[in-house]
Amino acid sequence: MVGKSRRLFLTLMVVTSTWAAAQSRPNVVILFTDDQGTLDANCYGSTDLKTPHIDKLAATGVRFTQAYAHTVCCPARAALLTGRHPQRSGVWNWTQGDMNALMGINMALEEVTLAEALQAAGYKTALFGKWHLGAHRDFGPKKQGFDEFFGIRDGFIDNYNHFFLHGVGFHDLYEGTERVDAPGKYFPDMMVQRSLTFIEQNKDRPFFLYVPFNIPHYPEQAMESFEATYKDMPDKARRSYAAIVSTTDHYIGEIVNKLEALRLRDNTIIIYMSDNGHSEETGNRIRVDNHKSGHPKGHFYGSSGGGNTGKWIGHKGDFLEGGIRVPAIISHPSRLPSGAVRGQIITAMDWYPTVLELCGVKAKADAPKLDGYSLLPVIQSAAAASGYGQVLHFAWGRKWAVRDGEWKLLGLDGRGNASLHRISGDNPEKTNHFEAEPEIVKRLRALHEQWAQDVKPK
Repeated sequence: MVGKSRRLFLTLMVVTSTWAAAQSRPNVVILFTDDQGTLDANCYGSTDLKTPHIDKLAATGVRFTQAYAHTVCCPARAALLTGRHPQRSGVWNWTQGDMNALMGINMALEEVTLAEALQAAGYKTALFGKWHLGAHRDFGPKKQGFDEFFGIRDGFIDNYNHFFLHGVGFHDLYEGTERVDAPGKYFPDMMVQRSLTFIEQNKDRPFFLYVPFNIPHYPEQAMESFEATYKDMPDKARRSYAAIVSTTDHYIGEIVNKLEALRLRDNTIIIYMSDNGHSEETGNRIRVDNHKSGHPKGHFYGSSGGGNTGKWIGHKGDFLEGGIRVPAIISHPSRLPSGAVRGQIITAMDWYPTVLELCGVKAKADAPKLDGYSLLPVIQSAAAASGYGQVLHFAWGRKWAVRDGEWKLLGLDGRGNASLHRISGDNPEKTNHFEAEPEIVKRLRALHEQWAQDVKPK
């Protein structure tokens, strides 16, 4: 009897110790915006934009000026949630969009997401917003560490009727895998209200809240108040884009304000980042009669193309700086510097190890090896070296890029055609140096080929 009592006592001690450790850990909130380009916030120099809430995060945190996500939505999300190159998890091309379609590409369930790592450490986890890592019902957020999921399983929707608009369209708004019908309700508001409720319900325990916005991605359906704010902006494209960026900023503010109202701000790590550069998909229209969304043939739903890249060129869908360099901030005023700026190379893969270190959570011994690096050295010192040195790799479909220092080689089509660019100087990347620098081309191509072999799923 004494032995049984002792075993029960030891079990209770372990459970109590685990609970106590979890209670002392900080909350984590990741605000991941969609198609918000390289310089598209006031704190990044776009003074024609009103983004007070993003600017406040910069004032109370560390702002990065050489942050990289990816060229489009899916690989950026895989990199963020796994801390690994997306090719390792099978995310090399567009993932399955319609939950009710035949099996397509879905992120491998063998990946251990940040949500799974935090969930195992006692965190309550939720994703409200955009998943876009494979819509099949046997995959998705609730299969990979999220206790709650409400949102879109694919890449974008009309914010009021909740239909995906490419092709013939399909409904895409779900609670887990249960269809949600809420015609007329504005999706960004719906997902943020769910986020606020989640924070309220879990204010007395550690939580991980991932808020992948579907804006400022097209269709640019901004709040009317922000359309009025920019009504006198002369550039029509910039006017539309500015309104949806400020709408996004407004909802970021609602989440941060909730944390402050509940006095959770000092114990909450907030990470803000965009998934890729601004969109130039300005020709998107409904191409068929009897579209499932109910919109008529010819209905426009594309981007305005109003992003700002400054001296950089490129946009979403390419590997020039304007396509992959994005705004990024981490704010945790009680533990990290405020109002700091860092110019070292960082990537979306770095948030995973950074969060684990800040939260005192150790990855399991058999967890997949991460490609990202903890940013704590960089956060603490502008002189610290980037974990990547000067080498970065990207790939999507048949296109790829490798950067080493000031040189970047772009693989254009999977058939060996490439271009070579310099990212330094007053007019970075505008000149193709492929013919003039054959030795650099050879060296960078070899780097890419070695990397491509390494990231193939085993």
